[in-house]
Amino acid sequence: MTLSTAPLDLSADAEHLADFLTRQAWPFHVRERWTREQALASAADGSWVGPHTHAHWLLADGERAGLVRFDDVDDGTPLFDLRIDESHRRRGLGTAAVRWLSQHLSDRDPQLQRIEANTRIDNAVMRAVLQRCGFVKESHYRSAWPGEGGRLFDGIGHGLMRADWVSGTTTPVRWDA
Repeated sequence: MTLSTAPLDLSADAEHLADFLTRQAWPFHVRERWTREQALASAADGSWVGPHTHAHWLLADGERAGLVRFDDVDDGTPLFDLRIDESHRRRGLGTAAVRWLSQHLSDRDPQLQRIEANTRIDNAVMRAVLQRCGFVKESHYRSAWPGEGGRLFDGIGHGLMRADWVSGTTTPVRWDA
């Protein structure tokens, strides 16, 4: 599999975005199921592309296989949201995408100090991807992630320091400090 990316262009991609978001459930996201109206409204309101947000399609061998969105891209600590189409999961695309986005954000902003990622405690695959890509668990939020039916899950915060990304090392968190 060859990973490439393409910026999300809402003037051409709003319908593709709506198709992508509505054709499957997203079990580890706050909104697990999207309607077409919700997806198109999110495209129009700047949730995917705006002054502090941008998104890219993840292309596996040229096919739309995923989507990554970056929030707070100009504050030195961007946060990302990664969605892999279920037909492309468990093929290494998540790891390739997180490595790509780490490099992309580092190249885009020379002042970048860190990248953040949050996931639900039960998203073992994403937690493993983050660890494999140099992210370190930095926080644990008890009963803080809303799921379907009002169920609350623990949330886990991860961070990747720019210096660690550049050097290929991992600096542990000093929990006892």
